[in-house]
Amino acid sequence: MQKKLTRLLMLFIVLLSFSSCSIIEGIFKAGVGVGIFIVVAVLAVLIFIISKIFGRK
Repeated sequence: MQKKLTRLLMLFIVLLSFSSCSIIEGIFKAGVGVGIFIVVAVLAVLIFIISKIFGRK
């Protein structure tokens, strides 16, 4: 119970110390970076699979 209360208190302090716009900006920046990474990873896997399928002649 004490650990949960400590986490909630820390979250409350962080939320009060940042403005809401900067928090949302940080979330979207992280989301864009992760999204780009996932798209590049999926494309790399697809290219690898296609090269393995059509490379056998």
